[in-house]
Amino acid sequence: MLTVLGFAMIATFLVLIMMKKMSPIAALVLIPALFCVAVGQGAQLGDYVIEGVGKLAPTAAMLMFAIVYFGVMIDVGLFDPIVRGILRFCKADPVRVVVGTAVLAAIVSLDGDGSTTFMITVSAMYPLYKRLGMSLVVMTGVAATANGVMNTLPWGGPTARAATALKLDAADIFVPMIPALGVGLLFVFVLAYVLGRRERKRIGYLTLDEVLVPETETVLVAAGGGGTDTNASTSTSTSTNTAKKPVGGSGESAGTGDGDGFQGLDPNRATLRPKLYWFNAGLTVALLTAMILELLPIPVLFLLGAALALTVNYPNMAEQKARIAAHAENVLNVAGMVFAAAVFTGVLTGTGMVKHMADWLVGAIPEGMGPHMAVVTGVLSLPLTYFMSNDGFYFGVLPVLAEAGAAHGVSPLEIARASLVGQALHMSSPLVPAVYVLVGMAKVEFGDHTRFTVKWAALTSLVVLAAGILFGII
Repeated sequence: MLTVLGFAMIATFLVLIMMKKMSPIAALVLIPALFCVAVGQGAQLGDYVIEGVGKLAPTAAMLMFAIVYFGVMIDVGLFDPIVRGILRFCKADPVRVVVGTAVLAAIVSLDGDGSTTFMITVSAMYPLYKRLGMSLVVMTGVAATANGVMNTLPWGGPTARAATALKLDAADIFVPMIPALGVGLLFVFVLAYVLGRRERKRIGYLTLDEVLVPETETVLVAAGGGGTDTNASTSTSTSTNTAKKPVGGSGESAGTGDGDGFQGLDPNRATLRPKLYWFNAGLTVALLTAMILELLPIPVLFLLGAALALTVNYPNMAEQKARIAAHAENVLNVAGMVFAAAVFTGVLTGTGMVKHMADWLVGAIPEGMGPHMAVVTGVLSLPLTYFMSNDGFYFGVLPVLAEAGAAHGVSPLEIARASLVGQALHMSSPLVPAVYVLVGMAKVEFGDHTRFTVKWAALTSLVVLAAGILFGII
C-alpha cells in the first residue's frame, strides 16, 4: 500500500508542476500533506515536517550564504575575466553559446558545489540568451546535465556516500570511472552542439558586434530563418541602444540582465572593486580549499566567507544593505524551496514510503539478473536518485544492492561505480536544492525545465553506463 501511495505521490507532484497547475512550493507542501493524511498518519505530519526541516536546514543555510557570497563576488568583478573569455568565444552564434554554457558549467563544477556552478553559469550566460532570443530551458538543461556528470567528483558527494556506505576507498571507486565519465561529459558537449544547431535553425545565425560593451550601440545581423551563411542576401540589420543601468542600490545583481535589453556585465558598474581583485580571488580559493578539505562545515564556511566579503568590499553599512537586498530575491526563493522540499522528503521518509518503494524495486529484480547486479544497479540509479535523495539511495538502497550482488560474486566496487551513473539525471530532481537556484536565477518554470531536461539527462546517464560496460569498469 505504501509503495503504491509513494509512487502516486511523486507522480502527482510531477504531473501538477509540469502542467503548471501548482507552483513547486505549493506542490511540495500540500501534496505530501494530503498523502500523509491518506495513509492514516496525519497526526504525525508535524513531526515528519520538523524532522525534514531539521535535516535540510544546514543545506538551506549553505545555499543562502553561498548565494550572497558568490553574488558579491560577481558584483565586485571576480568572474569578469572568465565571463569575457566565454562570451568572446560564444560571440552571437547560438551553437557557441550553448557549447560555452556546457564548458563553463563543467569548469565551475570542479568546486563540487552545484549551487555555485549554477549561480556563476546563469549570471554569465543569461544576458546573452535573453539578448539573442534563445530558449532558457536549453541553458538550464545543459548546465544541469554537465554539472550532474561532474557531481561524481570525490568531493561532490555521491562518491563519498558510496564509499562510506560500502566501506570502500573513494579513489578506488572514482578513478576507474574516469574514462566512462569522460565519455559522458563529451556526450554533454555533443548534445550542447546539437541543441545549439537547433537554436540556430530556429532564430537564425546572428553576429553581435561589441557584445561586451553594453552601453554602446549594438548591431544585430540576422541571416534568413535557419541559414548559416552570414552573408546571405536575405539578412537584415537592426540597431538597438542598450542604456547603461546603475546597479549600486537598485536591487539588481550586476551580473544579470532582464527584459529585452542586454545588460550583461557592465564594465563600469558601481559595485566593482578592482583594487581588491586579488583579495577576493584569494578568499575564494581559500574558501573552496577549506570546503574540499572539510576544515569546517560548508554552511559555516559560506557564512564566514559572506560576512568577510561584505565587510572588506563594502565597509559602508548602506552599501552592505544594498548588496544583500540585491540578492534577497534569489535567497528567499531558494530557501523557500528547500524548506518546502523538507515537507516532501520528511513525509516520504517518515511514513516509510521510501523504504517500501526501494524494497519493492529491489525485490522486483529477477533471480537470473544476479550476476549482472552492477548493470542493474546502474539502471536503477536513474529513477532512484531522481525520486529520492542521495542519502536515501546510497545509505538505504545501495547496501542492499551490494549484498545481492555479493551473493552472485559481483564486487562491491563494481556496484559502487555503477551507482554513480544516475547523477546526470539526479541534478534535475525536485529533491535537489541546487536546481531551484538554477531555475530561479534563469527565470524558468521548474516544470518546463523538467519536461525538457529529463530525457537528455537520462540519455547522458545511459551513455555513461554503456561506456562503463564497454570499458569493463562496470
